[in-house]
Amino acid sequence: MDRLFTICASRIATAAGQPLSCLIALLVIVGWGLTGPLFHWSDTWQLVVNTATSIVTFLMVFLIQNSQNRDGAALQAKLDEVIRSLDKAREQFIGIEHLSDSQIENLRAALEREVGKEPGKPGTADDTVERLLERY
Repeated sequence: MDRLFTICASRIATAAGQPLSCLIALLVIVGWGLTGPLFHWSDTWQLVVNTATSIVTFLMVFLIQNSQNRDGAALQAKLDEVIRSLDKAREQFIGIEHLSDSQIENLRAALEREVGKEPGKPGTADDTVERLLERY
C-alpha cells in the first residue's frame, strides 16, 4: 500500500508541476467562466468550480507534502553518506536534522565562529557571499 501511494503521489506531483498542467487548469477556469451566461451565473454554476477546486487543493496538499518529505529524506541520506565517506568530515553531523530549530541555529553559529578562527577564512555567510559576488 505504501509503495503504491508513493508511486501515485510521485507521478501526480510530477504531472502537476508541468507547464501543461497549468495551461489545462487555466483553460478549465476560462471555460467555466465562459459558461456563466449559459447557466445564468447560478449558484450551482459557482458551486461546481468551488467544490472542484477545494477537492483538488485538499488532495494536492497531501501529495505535494509527501513528495517533499520523500525528497528531503533522500537528500538527507545522501548528505549523510557524503559526510560518512569524507575523511575530514565529522560524523557527529549525521542526524542533526532531528535536532530542534534552536539547536541547529546554535550549531550553525558555532560553525561560523569556528571557520572565522581559521586564517584567511571569514566566519560569516555574508562574507562568503560577498567573496563569491566579487569573483564573478
